[in-house]
Amino acid sequence: MEYAVLTGIVLVAGVVLALLAQWRDWRPSLVVAILVGVAVRTLLLFTAADDAWQPVDFMESFKPAGVAILNGQDPVLASEGGWHFLPTIPYVYGFLLWLGIPWEFAGRLVTIVADIALIPLVAKLSGGPKANLRALQYALNPLALLVAAIHGQVEPVALAFGVAAFVVARGPGSPYRTGVTTQVTVRLRRGVAAYGWRNALDRVIRPGGLLHRSLMPTRDDRHYLRRGMFAGALMGLALCSKSWPIWLIPGMLLLLPNLRARIVSLFFTGLVPVLFLLSLPLVVNTSLGQIREAMSVMGDIRPIVGDWGWAAQFSDGNWELRPDLVVPGTYLIYATMVACVLLWRRADPIDMTIAMLIAFMVVTPRLGAQYLMWFMPFLVARPTRFAWPAIIGCSAWAAYGYLYMTQFDVDTWWELHSQWALASIVLLPILVMAMPWNRRNPTVPELAKPVSAPSEGRMKSAV
Repeated sequence: MEYAVLTGIVLVAGVVLALLAQWRDWRPSLVVAILVGVAVRTLLLFTAADDAWQPVDFMESFKPAGVAILNGQDPVLASEGGWHFLPTIPYVYGFLLWLGIPWEFAGRLVTIVADIALIPLVAKLSGGPKANLRALQYALNPLALLVAAIHGQVEPVALAFGVAAFVVARGPGSPYRTGVTTQVTVRLRRGVAAYGWRNALDRVIRPGGLLHRSLMPTRDDRHYLRRGMFAGALMGLALCSKSWPIWLIPGMLLLLPNLRARIVSLFFTGLVPVLFLLSLPLVVNTSLGQIREAMSVMGDIRPIVGDWGWAAQFSDGNWELRPDLVVPGTYLIYATMVACVLLWRRADPIDMTIAMLIAFMVVTPRLGAQYLMWFMPFLVARPTRFAWPAIIGCSAWAAYGYLYMTQFDVDTWWELHSQWALASIVLLPILVMAMPWNRRNPTVPELAKPVSAPSEGRMKSAV
């Protein structure tokens, strides 16, 4: 990479400025934070697009998907599986190419615009008096700059829609919320303590019980359902960009006010990807049979390890097809996600999401450097004690791959790659420490009250 030194200086200067802003408690206007983000990303866009080195997947996977749309072909099949997601982003690629914009710019414009949109979204997600500080810190986030402006990976697009879904689902009021510890669950626990599980459950599921009443319209029903619909549609667009935003859904649902809104939100979350899939015959020459073939390709994940974490230690930091590591590693991911939901179920849904995304990075057997951006907007918006060691550590590790390793020939690159992948194990304990451990159990006054056996009349009104 020809502009590695300049890019490195920009990244280091951004980190220094972000830390200085934290130390001095700078709170610039949101416009200033956005302008800083635009300036830095524009500079890196022109240097990256003008560079002789271009990321392999950016040129050999993403570009063929955009060209396929331009030529009226299925982006998954025409790219021979190089693009294995829904056609949403290739539609944008194809449009920009149709406008005559060179690919080196067009492919990055999509991710840079999305990353700029994340700056005010991070401020909104953070809330409180330091919201604009968090926006400035995200505007200077080194990993976001690398992924959006250098690599051109589509993580910023998925995150822009995902974070927007969180903001819409949370709605007005305090930016700080609790998880499943609601007034209803407190009353239910009191009912169980007084009557036992069987009788309390009967009072929940019987006609006129808690479940029945939760499905009935409320006074603010139309407003709540609208929030659920828009939040679900935004999350559906996130899933149209990549499949991993599925891990954002639990947090989004917990931010919605009631069960009806959550059901509506889930419906629209699934509807939007289906609509984009069915749009293929209308936009390009894709038959229903080809749609089934493309779906098969999208669901086929090759069990490659060797870039990251514990699995790289078994392959000596080399790329290998290792189903014996990926299959149990996948089940480990599922178990870890469930454990995070249970451990952070009482916490603010944003904290639960931070825990899930960071835990994924710790246990996953396979990872690209761009995956580390998943938790960045959430962690910047709601930093923990070890947030900045994690941000700087992950950014430095990724920058070594993006900026330093690209200076050498293929053989040297492979030698450096093995050392790079093996060294990633050092980041795992830092990521674990950066999880919001001290925010698992927010203080809820109702839980502090002693449980007493209610009368029959009180029990009926409670459940």
